Parts: sequence; structure tokens; C-alpha cells
Amino acid sequence: MKLFTAFVLDNEEIMRATNVLTLRAGQVARSASPGQFLHIRCDDGCAPFLRRPMSVYRTERDTIQLMIRDVGAGSARLVRARSGDPLDCLGPLGRGFHLDSHARNVLMVGGGYGVAPLVGLAERAVHQGMSVTLAVGAASAELIFPPSLLPEEVEYLVATDDGSAGHRGYVTDLVGERLAWADAVYACGPLPMMAALARVVRDAAPRKRVQVAMEERMGCAMGVCLGCVIETTRGPLRVCTEGPVFDIRQIVWRDEPAALGTGG
Repeated sequence: MKLFTAFVLDNEEIMRATNVLTLRAGQVARSASPGQFLHIRCDDGCAPFLRRPMSVYRTERDTIQLMIRDVGAGSARLVRARSGDPLDCLGPLGRGFHLDSHARNVLMVGGGYGVAPLVGLAERAVHQGMSVTLAVGAASAELIFPPSLLPEEVEYLVATDDGSAGHRGYVTDLVGERLAWADAVYACGPLPMMAALARVVRDAAPRKRVQVAMEERMGCAMGVCLGCVIETTRGPLRVCTEGPVFDIRQIVWRDEPAALGTGG
């Protein structure tokens, strides 16, 4: 973990209300991994007062890319960043994904903005000779991650709530038939989606290894404020330090029957 200043090299809109920021981050970029995050100060003033956690999207040499969706005061400022702007950052933070070196077939499941850390992970898996299937869900086609930004070796499956692209329904509908094929599963998305994934895995492949990156609001991102605590089989754990990545069986999922399968 390091407090450092990153400089914006590029800011590109890749889909509606979603930008990719490319930052020059030096040694921090070389040590960051998918599933980890940066805690970024969004303004020089007091509003917003708290930093915002942003998942590592991709890394290359001394650059880190962040995929940022404009959903609030902090992210709105970040998506307006211009080339040359400095960003006050803390990171890389948290425990990232661990690619199983023995896996040959890898399934990744992303809901909405949760696809962000899976893109860099998919690139690393392909580089290691793994076969990768990425299943992504969103509300509609305009919110689906662009396939042109993925390695061509990645099989890309899409689900939308309104049926405007791919399967009409939940991204978890696409998982069951792939579980037997997959040696390992990695996921990130809204809590209802991951709760649904936990149910699918429990019923169809209870011994399958599944890593999930949890999304929670954070204050300090250093384990002090306890604002991101979740309930696990080991008791309360902090997403910012013990996570964000956990074994799916470690999480105590609350039943949310009205939204269990939502893709984004």
C-alpha cells in the first residue's frame, strides 16, 4: 500500500456513462492485480469528503486503467478528468483474485460494472494458456461491455434484462451448463447476482472453486472504520483488507428472492 500521485494519460468513454481512465502509476502499476483497488481522492475540497474505491481494470508496465461508471458525486468528477490531471491515490489495496495454475478452463461471471476486474484477469488467464469464458449481464445492450475490448480468445456470453442483447434474463441463467466444464470460477457484480451464483454453485457443483470480489461502500479502506464489514462463516470480515476477494462459500448470503438472479 502506498500513497502516491497518479497522472491521467487518457480518458475514453467506452459505453454510456462509463469511462476508462489510464493513469501513469509507476511501480504501483507493476504490483497491482485484478480484484485489488485504488482509493482515490476525487476533489481538492471537502465535497466529496471521502475517497472512492475503484477496481483495477487493467495494468500494463507503469500504467493502471480504471473503469469508472458515472453514478455519484465522486465518480462524476473522475469521469471528467483530463490528460495531465493529478489524482491523489492510495493503493493497491486489498486481496485480489488468484489464478489457479492448475486450471485449464476458466469461467468468469460479471454483473454490470462488476465486469471491470474480470477483464484484466481474463487477459492474464489467456496469457497463461487457459480457455476463458466470460459471461456478463446488464439491464440492456447499451450497458454491455464492448466485446472489441476483450482478447479474441475469450468466449463472450451476454444476458440482458430486457432481451436487447444475448440471452433475455439473468446472467446466472448461463452459468449452470458451464460449471462442469470450468475448473475455476471468478465473479464480481451486485450482491443479488452473486447470491444467485452461490445458489447455483451450491446446487449444481458444491465442490467447485469460486472466487468472488465483493462490492461494499468504504470509508478508510484500511480496515479502521469497519464500514465495509460483511458477514462470513469466519465471523465479520472487512472487504477492504480481508477482501475484496473471498471464497464464495465463505460469504453468508442473505435471501433476496425478488432479485436473486439480476445481471446488472
